[in-house]
Amino acid sequence: MALTGRTALLAVLGVAVVAVVPSWTGVLLVAAVLAAGIGVDLVLAGSVRALAFDRAGPAAMRLGEPVEVTLTVHNPGPRRARGVLRDAWPPGAGPVLDRHPIDVPAGGRRTVVTRLVPTRRGDRRADRVTVRTVGPLGLAARQGAHEVAWTVRVLPPFPSRRHLPARLERLRELDGRRAVLVRGAGTEFDSLREYVPGDDVRSIDWRASARASEVMVRTWRPERDRQVLVVLDTGRTSAGRVGDAPRLDAAMDAALLLGALASRAGDRVDLLAYDRRVRAAVSGVGAGQLLSAMVNAMAPLEPELVESDAGGMVAEVLRRARRRSLVVLVTGLDAAALEPGLLPVLPSLTGRHRVVLASVSDPRVTSLARGRGDAESVYAAAAAERALAERRRMTALLARRGVEVVDAVPEELPPALADRYLALKAAGRL
Repeated sequence: MALTGRTALLAVLGVAVVAVVPSWTGVLLVAAVLAAGIGVDLVLAGSVRALAFDRAGPAAMRLGEPVEVTLTVHNPGPRRARGVLRDAWPPGAGPVLDRHPIDVPAGGRRTVVTRLVPTRRGDRRADRVTVRTVGPLGLAARQGAHEVAWTVRVLPPFPSRRHLPARLERLRELDGRRAVLVRGAGTEFDSLREYVPGDDVRSIDWRASARASEVMVRTWRPERDRQVLVVLDTGRTSAGRVGDAPRLDAAMDAALLLGALASRAGDRVDLLAYDRRVRAAVSGVGAGQLLSAMVNAMAPLEPELVESDAGGMVAEVLRRARRRSLVVLVTGLDAAALEPGLLPVLPSLTGRHRVVLASVSDPRVTSLARGRGDAESVYAAAAAERALAERRRMTALLARRGVEVVDAVPEELPPALADRYLALKAAGRL
C-alpha cells in the first residue's frame, strides 16, 4: 500500500478544521473519512499482482549507442490499472527515463518504452518492474514488484574502425593489385604485368620481356593462411585508467582493428584473454563471423586485480598455436610485472613464434615530463622522465630478445599495431 499526496493534503485540511473547532468528535470524524477513502481506493484500485509483462528489444548494442527496450503490460483483472510504472535498470545501462505513467483497461494491454544509453560494457540485466496503481479517489494505491528478466549485452564500441579503409588499401597494394616499390622476400609469385614507373627493377622478368613487346614485371602475393593469435592480458595492469577508460578498452580496440585487417588478408585470427586463467577465447571462426565473435567474447571482460600468470599464459599460447604464428601480446610495459613474470618464460615463446608486444601508454606522463613551472611540476617531471626511461629500457630489453614492441597512446595504438602487422607481412616475416 502507498498513500498519495492528496491524502496528505486532506489530512492537513482536516487538522485545520479541527484546530478551528477543537473536539475529539471532529478528530475522529476526519480520521474516519480519510480511512474510508483509503479503504475504497485500495478495494477499487487495479490489482498489481495480476499484471503480466513481456519484454522486447535488441539483445546487443554498442557502447554509447542508444537503444529502446519495450515493456508490454497486460491487465487480465476486472478493474482498470492506472498509476505509475518503474522499469529499473542498473546505472551502467544508462536508462534515460525509467518511470512511466500507465493506464491499462481491464483485459487490455499497454506498451512503455525505456531508452538506454549504456556507459559500461558487459551484460546489463533489467531489475524489477515496480507498479503502483491508484484508486478512483486518488488517496491510496496498491504497489508491487515483478521480476521481468531481460539482458542487453553492451559490446565494445570499436572506434578505430575508421582506420580500416586506409589499411585495406595498403593491403591491396601488398596483394599486387597496385604498383608498389618494395617486394618482400617471403611472398609468392602471382602473375605478370607491364612495367610502370616506380616498380622495383628487381621484379622485371627478362625472359618474359624478351618474348613480349613491353617490359614485364612479376607481381607477388603475400603468403596467406598464417595464424595470428591476439592475447589480451586482463590482469591488474589492464585496470589502470588512461583518460576515462581502463587500458583494457584500448587493448580491445587494437585487437579488433588487427583482427579485421588480418582476416581480410587471408590469415586466421584467434583471440585469447588471460590473467590466471582463460577469461575468453575465439578460435576457428571464419572471416565473415570473426568481428562478431570477438566483440561478443570481449563484451563481458573486466580487468582482474590479480598479477597475471605469465607462465600459464605462455603455456596456453603454445598449446593453442601449434605451428609458427604471429603472437600479439597486449599487456603493460611495466618492469615490475614483466621482469619477474614474462621475461623468464619469453624464450620458449620467441623460439617458436614471431612475437609483438603492444602496450598502452599514458599521454599524461609525457605531458608531465615537460613541466618546469614550479617546484611541484619539476618533481612531477622527474618522476615522469623516470617512468619514460623505464619504458625505453624495457623496449630495448624486449627487442634484444626478439620481441617487437608497439608502445602508443590509446588513440594511436590500433593503427600503429595494424601498421606493424602490414610491415611484417610485406617483409614476409609472419
